[in-house]
Amino acid sequence: MRWIRRFVTLIGLLLVLAAALGLWYARQTLPQTEGQLKVSGLAAPVQVNRDGSDVTHILAQSPRDAWMALGYVHAQERGWQLAFNRAVMRGTLSEFLGPATLETDKLMRTLGIRQVAQRQLATLPPEAKAAVEAYSAGVNAFFASSEQALTPEFLVLGVDPREEAKRGAWWDPADSVGWSIMMALDLGGNWGNEFARLSALQVLDTPALWELFPPYPGEAPAATADLGRLYRELGVFKVNGSGNGTTTSQAPSTTGDTGWRERIALDLRDWTASFGFNENKGSNNWVVAGSRTQSGQPLLANDPHLGLSAPAIWYFARLQAPDAGGLKGMDVIGATLPGTPFVVLGRTAGVAWGFTNTGPDVQDLYLEQINPANTGEYRVPSANGEPAWAPFTVRAETIRVKGQADVTHLVRHTRHGPVLSDAQTQHGRVIDTARFVLALRWTALADDENVSATIASNRAQSVEDLLAAFSTFRAPMQNIVMADRTGRIAYKAAGRVPLRAPDNDIRGVAPAPGWEPRYDWTGWLPYADTPQDDGARGWIATANQRIHAADYPHFLTQDWAPPYRQQRIETLLEATPKHDVASMRTIQGDQHAESTLRLMPHLLKAPSTHPLAEAARAALQGFDGVMRADSAAPLIYTAWIDEFTRGVIGQRLGKERFEALYGKRLFRQSVEVFLESDNRAWCGVQGCVHASGEAFSRALDRLSAAHGSDVSAWRWGDAHPAISAHRPFSNVKPLARFFEVREPTGGDPFTVNVGQYHLDKADAPFANRHAASLRAIYDLADLDRSVFIYQTGQSGNVFSSRYRDMSATWSANGHRSLSLKPPRWASQMEMTP
Repeated sequence: MRWIRRFVTLIGLLLVLAAALGLWYARQTLPQTEGQLKVSGLAAPVQVNRDGSDVTHILAQSPRDAWMALGYVHAQERGWQLAFNRAVMRGTLSEFLGPATLETDKLMRTLGIRQVAQRQLATLPPEAKAAVEAYSAGVNAFFASSEQALTPEFLVLGVDPREEAKRGAWWDPADSVGWSIMMALDLGGNWGNEFARLSALQVLDTPALWELFPPYPGEAPAATADLGRLYRELGVFKVNGSGNGTTTSQAPSTTGDTGWRERIALDLRDWTASFGFNENKGSNNWVVAGSRTQSGQPLLANDPHLGLSAPAIWYFARLQAPDAGGLKGMDVIGATLPGTPFVVLGRTAGVAWGFTNTGPDVQDLYLEQINPANTGEYRVPSANGEPAWAPFTVRAETIRVKGQADVTHLVRHTRHGPVLSDAQTQHGRVIDTARFVLALRWTALADDENVSATIASNRAQSVEDLLAAFSTFRAPMQNIVMADRTGRIAYKAAGRVPLRAPDNDIRGVAPAPGWEPRYDWTGWLPYADTPQDDGARGWIATANQRIHAADYPHFLTQDWAPPYRQQRIETLLEATPKHDVASMRTIQGDQHAESTLRLMPHLLKAPSTHPLAEAARAALQGFDGVMRADSAAPLIYTAWIDEFTRGVIGQRLGKERFEALYGKRLFRQSVEVFLESDNRAWCGVQGCVHASGEAFSRALDRLSAAHGSDVSAWRWGDAHPAISAHRPFSNVKPLARFFEVREPTGGDPFTVNVGQYHLDKADAPFANRHAASLRAIYDLADLDRSVFIYQTGQSGNVFSSRYRDMSATWSANGHRSLSLKPPRWASQMEMTP
């Protein structure tokens, strides 16, 4: 048996060796944060110090060196995030993920993010161009010369930036401009809402459409046209298999490679499907004047809501540099976006600011009619009313695909913009693509000055400076609250919004005939005329609600968020005579849902003979509408309202159409009206009480299957964890538990402490996937008492202790200090030329 003992000993030694090699590799992937580090391209030494909150302070002798050092640090800490984002915006995911991601690549190539970024880069002022060039040099310097090992994502997927970086060609300035456009894509439009309305009109008439997609409470639909009749008279809809299908991408096969790459493709298609609509995309910010604070100086709070990811979208840093090389200096601290060279949200020594998404209608879809005699042409306006035609502009894009031959994708453009239906599979299921295509006009695809505006904000010392800085901000339009050390507070909506003609009876809420001149944009809303507020009532708050008075003369959108969060913030601001940082924190953590209380009477009277019905009703008694993680009531309510929506709206739209629209769209405003009016056209002849009872029974079946039959043991937090997803390894089950970050949370889509779920995710439909991507509170009495937090950690390296070290604090609504004068340095490093 000696050989067995030797064999066991050998196996043991091999396991020890493997563990030692794994530990050695993990250490090699960690960034250098102490001592000296040589970085070619710097003009002078740069101090890169981490404070006790793990905020990175970049203390340089020139703005150019500060921007370059930030690029280097982002590459150190978030290298894979940069690589993945670069591949998304360039449309090159298929180079390392294979054919499963072709649809995503085709969409990015069709939008032309890369070409637009290169065009915008060419028009940047010299200072803005210097910033993105220096930042790119820093990113490339890291990948070209650092001895730090690449993180596992690079190795597993076979991505290696190092050779290109040595030529200074891996990350380039257009990539930084492009990532700003990607943020506008994520936040800034409604093309998905327009297409959803078009799709619904296949089975609804126009009055029913506005019941399903109601305008903001108290308003009439922005479009006065009979849309259903218009589209049917034009013959837009695909009928009996019409449409040649040649202009739509094919979904990845469900046979063959159906493993983790397929799951990645589904995840990316789900992500890109969220582009172009803003239901439930939200944020909160508010600013309180000194007259309403204990210190007598303003307080400002901000929690932008974005999709949760690991690593997080933000990286907190400080950039300090004096005037040098003809560039103005700066000293700014706050949230940076890896991929860009500046602080997006934060403060200087004199002023602080915060964003929420305004959500104006800056994307219009146009139905372009194809010339039946020449499919290379589309219809354009004519002076005599007779059809006139112009050729599509065509661009060939070559997409490299791992394991397969290159794919040639033809991108067509009309006078309005790119033809989206060439890259969106679902378009070919709705419109007759043999006769029509859908083209997109979008503000972010035009000239842009966001880089210049954000750099100027990083030097601001007053509200007046910020108002001037953001005058050139273009997309996505943002609600900006601001406060300075003089005590001034203000609000301004900054961004470009199109003007539409008075006889435009569609007003951008649904696709318009592209050959009708009245549907073209007529100009831009001047910055002086965008909504603003000087804080005369003592505070200003925005939560994506309608941000202007009823008599405001300009149309921005009809797709505002429901006003629940805004109303709750106002209630809490008014309830405390004098605010401090603690009261700001309390508001940010609030989980009261007035929307839940509005519908609770309908749940309580829902008839059901289900064996668990009485226990569920007992759990609901006395429920105060606070969506606590440790309570059963929020879970029962959410499952019921989900089942009611599926049963009522799903049966009217049909399974396939409903599933294409539902998930990130909740149709909550519609459901409220259906229940309160007993709308039998939607609920069925037996009425909404009957439909509610059926939904209650289905919900209890579902909950007992998932959580057991003991209702007293059910907990909202078990079904509603915040999931910060890693792309792509959240889709690889053996790796997901290591790479994604999960924390139990309360709240729901309508609470101030938001917890938005995606009900189309079968694995975890109630999981919190879109929440406060950061929380910050700025105290203008002493800005070094300001605080922040976000949901993962500064590092993007799964081997680092700093990968998820903020998550529990974030879940508990805690904070870290955000100071220009930290009491100590956790680490100190000097970058030298």
